[in-house]
Amino acid sequence: MVKERTLVLCVDRDDDLGFKARIDGPIVGREACLQAAISLGLIDPEDSDVNAIFETVKLYDELIERGEEVAVAIICGNHMNLLEGDRRIASSLDAILMGTGLTSCILVTDGAEDEYVLPIIQSRVPVSSVRRVVVNQMPNLEGTYYILKRLLDDPKISKIVLVPLGLAMLLYAAGYLLGYPEGATIVVVGIVGVYLLFKGLGIDEVFGYFISSLRASLRGGRFTFVSYITAILLCIVGIILGLISLLDYYTASGIFFQILAFIYGSIAWFTAAALIASVGKIIDVFLSEREAIKRVVALPFFVLAIGVITYGASIYILSISEVPRFPIVGDAGVKYIIFTTIGGLFCAFFGVYLQSLLGRWGDDSEPVPLKRGA
Repeated sequence: MVKERTLVLCVDRDDDLGFKARIDGPIVGREACLQAAISLGLIDPEDSDVNAIFETVKLYDELIERGEEVAVAIICGNHMNLLEGDRRIASSLDAILMGTGLTSCILVTDGAEDEYVLPIIQSRVPVSSVRRVVVNQMPNLEGTYYILKRLLDDPKISKIVLVPLGLAMLLYAAGYLLGYPEGATIVVVGIVGVYLLFKGLGIDEVFGYFISSLRASLRGGRFTFVSYITAILLCIVGIILGLISLLDYYTASGIFFQILAFIYGSIAWFTAAALIASVGKIIDVFLSEREAIKRVVALPFFVLAIGVITYGASIYILSISEVPRFPIVGDAGVKYIIFTTIGGLFCAFFGVYLQSLLGRWGDDSEPVPLKRGA
């Protein structure tokens, strides 16, 4: 029977050890963990990770006294980017488990945020227990104020809370100075609403991923950096021309037709931006990992198909809705929707066919292993 070997693991998801104490994880061993706790405690005695690390070492000592085979370690994430931090936690845990023969894990955390990584840990080693360390404090008004002050001093939280509030106040003050208090209220409420939607729908994470990809392409000297920058500029042009189109063909019939007017003026530029970005991606894939070209070759054809069909649909609906000053009316709108739909479907079909053709070509070009005779 194989004897169980347990890892007592402390998770510092926001990497206070690295951000404050300049200690790189993972940290393995009792003495190294104690030294890390002392170093962090001397810099910030109020950090809850200090208590979590001491609890980890205490639990390790208790299991050692029982005669169990135990290891102790601390793994850290990333202070500013939780996505990259979770990836770092996964790779650190893989490095600890490699060749150690550990069969189970006891997870020690200082709060609910660290427990988000529990599925990552469970996918690599069975978790037999979770120990959450809570510091006892007197819940009075002064303590609540102090906790809020500490939270707002955190760079992550200050960016989420203070920056939007500061921007809203500046816009409101600027509106009053320019003599448009009603407009200032509308702008501030609109900005806050857009921000809340971005956070609630996770669009900010998409932008964060896009910025990370842009930085990676710049550092790697990839063609996608130029194509992404070009796509951003074209999107800005598209937004401006879409707003101009909205003003030119403004109708009081409803917001749906106003959106269609915006799409009519901007969709061509948005489609061009997406085409340039996708072509840049194809060029990079062709230069670096040519065997994966079949997975991305259909992307520009799909983008073009969606753009063309959307353009035709917007023209058709606006042409039959009696929008003032719209240049296309009557049967011309029907012709647009028919031809753009056929063209878009043909374009998408050609992309699928090309992807399938490259896939078959790649399979046929793989070398067939030779069998040796007896």
